[in-house]
Amino acid sequence: MITIEIVSDVVCPWCFIGLRRLDAAIAEMRQTAPAFSCYKYWRPFFLNPNTPPEGEPYLPFLVHKFGSRAKVDEIFKRVRSAGRDYGIGYEFEKIQFRANTLKVHRLIHWAQERGEAEKLVQRLFVAQFQRGEHVGDPEVLANIAAECGYDRNEVRDYLASDIDVDAVRLMERKYREMGVSMVPTFIIAGQKIIVGAENPSVLAAGIRQVIN
Repeated sequence: MITIEIVSDVVCPWCFIGLRRLDAAIAEMRQTAPAFSCYKYWRPFFLNPNTPPEGEPYLPFLVHKFGSRAKVDEIFKRVRSAGRDYGIGYEFEKIQFRANTLKVHRLIHWAQERGEAEKLVQRLFVAQFQRGEHVGDPEVLANIAAECGYDRNEVRDYLASDIDVDAVRLMERKYREMGVSMVPTFIIAGQKIIVGAENPSVLAAGIRQVIN
């Protein structure tokens, strides 16, 4: 059993692809080492740290950031093409808000303290990129958590508080101070760092370097 830390943000489309590529890498590992197992830990990263708490319109932000609607459409096309190979159908036109993800990262942190959070994380990416749900809205997050088996009211009360706000911000700062500036970033067994949504073969090779 090895640990794989995944530094990511649910508003990063390449992070969604990165998760699927990691799953493919794990499947590749098990073809030659059927007993291979790993435990995933999700670590926070604020892709857009200056996002207002309530969020802001999605497309205007991207057009301003990349210079034109044409450039944004080119990026959407490239991401859609990369995602298609891993069963991800991006629905960018459904996204209305660029969400502040502090509450999302708090929810993931809260869930991980109670066990494996992968189902929740996968559902959050679906919410952002396939359903256009506002993942900065605590009510939306409470409903998503309930779908994943958590208590809706407990999640709602947690998100309404300031519990773990400082802890999550401190953790995010820790990874930036470690040199993480691009997501996804994978940290394998605390030793091997792979930056970016690399192909499964690259991720599998990194895992092999650690376990061999």
